[in-house]
Amino acid sequence: MQVDFYHLTRMPLERVLPRIAQKVTETGARLLIVSAADDQRVALDRLLWQFAPDSFLPHGLAGGAHDDRQPILIAGEVAQSNGARHVALVDGEWRDAALGFERAFHFFDEEAIGPARAAWKALAGREGVERRYWKQNDAGKWEQAA
Repeated sequence: MQVDFYHLTRMPLERVLPRIAQKVTETGARLLIVSAADDQRVALDRLLWQFAPDSFLPHGLAGGAHDDRQPILIAGEVAQSNGARHVALVDGEWRDAALGFERAFHFFDEEAIGPARAAWKALAGREGVERRYWKQNDAGKWEQAA
């Protein structure tokens, strides 16, 4: 299982997440987006509908009648309600339940750097876990730093 740590230094989550979601769904895979904050989930729902005029990111908020059909599901907890193999933790909080997926995207900013470092270290010795750390360079391009 692969865990990608995305350190948000230059671009906010709102600019990064839709592109990741688009790449995941273009491969035919499903994505679970997790945030404990109700207001962030509502904002992400709105964002994915309005991401770009020439794109469509089909998604829903967890708790609906058809969660299992959603290519992208926005939820408050890690649960594979939509059969996703990819999970995006977008509130800066690492959850070990993400290890049940094939790939996890852990997004964090400067406010959550301490907990992100702790998660990075905790995952170092986990069998079957490949960690990658992504950081933006001065031009705003993502580079793998570790």
